[in-house]
Amino acid sequence: MPELPEVEVARRAIEDHCIGKTIKRSIVANDSKVIEGVSASDFEAALVGKTIVAAYRKGKNLWLQLDSPPFPSFQFGMAGAIYIKGVAVTTYKRSAVKDTDEWPSKYSKVFIQLDDGLEFSFTDKRRFAKVRLLEDPTSAPPISELGPDALLELKSVDEFVESLSKKKTAIKALLLDQSYISGIGNWVADEVLYQFVMQAKIHPLQIASSLSRESCATLHKCIKEVIEKAIELGADSSQYPSNWIFHSREKKPGKAFVDGKKIEFITAGGRTTAFVPDLQKLSRNQAANAVSKPQKQSGRKKGHKDDSDNDDVDEPASDEDKIAESVKPKKGAKSRGQGRTFPAKRKSKESDDDDDNTEDNDGEDDEDQKKVTNNKQLKAEKTNKKKVPTGKNGKNAKKKAK
Repeated sequence: MPELPEVEVARRAIEDHCIGKTIKRSIVANDSKVIEGVSASDFEAALVGKTIVAAYRKGKNLWLQLDSPPFPSFQFGMAGAIYIKGVAVTTYKRSAVKDTDEWPSKYSKVFIQLDDGLEFSFTDKRRFAKVRLLEDPTSAPPISELGPDALLELKSVDEFVESLSKKKTAIKALLLDQSYISGIGNWVADEVLYQFVMQAKIHPLQIASSLSRESCATLHKCIKEVIEKAIELGADSSQYPSNWIFHSREKKPGKAFVDGKKIEFITAGGRTTAFVPDLQKLSRNQAANAVSKPQKQSGRKKGHKDDSDNDDVDEPASDEDKIAESVKPKKGAKSRGQGRTFPAKRKSKESDDDDDNTEDNDGEDDEDQKKVTNNKQLKAEKTNKKKVPTGKNGKNAKKKAK
């Protein structure tokens, strides 16, 4: 959160209310964690006097084209949001800013006043967003590294089928891969797969290349339908259809249901994943293979780069391991990811007074979170390796008195 629908609604709001107007005043936060590669004063100077020509988006990134470069770009991270004073723009739980709050918000990172008096602001409560000043946003990372946009550049059905046939990874992980298709994050991926399952009954861990042509075409259709519907509703989650799995995502395991069917949670693509086991089943071949293969112990960590949808959490077990666990769970054990607690990043001073319980980290380029996780796992591994000597040769063995 936010994902493609939220960012697209923000882009359209800017397009409707700000295009053709000149920036009269700008205030940029002195926050080097969010404002990347340029000082606040230089950023402000680069904006004032410029006219906003257009607003563009790719994936979960938005940028403003001015009448001359450089251009400001916004990577929304976990709680980034655009607010226009007096104009209703989509809001969501983690954005935190309310109509009754001070203006501009204490969480504002870039504040802009236009020549007709209209004011807007990019805010970020959690400080996972990245704001950059670029000569050509499309030729610089992260935008230059993104795959086709899920709304504007979705491959044709034939191309989509062909590309999936070559992917030996779980379908959920593939949808989250921003270099394969950009703009789909955790909630959109789960919703697409659930809506997909109502027609094709696909498990989140199903290997992409194993999907039939018919299933690939159905998945293609669901991607379009979910994203377009969310945008049509202004990315206002309270207005999403009642049969969307979205509404139960933050409920506790065992208490989450959709259309009377129980929702369970596993880890797929490194993310907590909601699915309906009564409907979403692995194909017979994949389920049989998973049960017949012994599970591997996975204690290693790898650097995980998922472009602009980076969770920076512990490297999950292989897809085969997770599939085996979902098909044949240990007696009395919870599904992988169920009840799992991710290490929390230390809050910044500006958000110490806020209570944000989140299960997912949609923060992009969150190196601090990665370091915290790495350190914790390293300590745990060292602890596990320590052995206490016992028996005759141990340090604690008592010498026999002669």
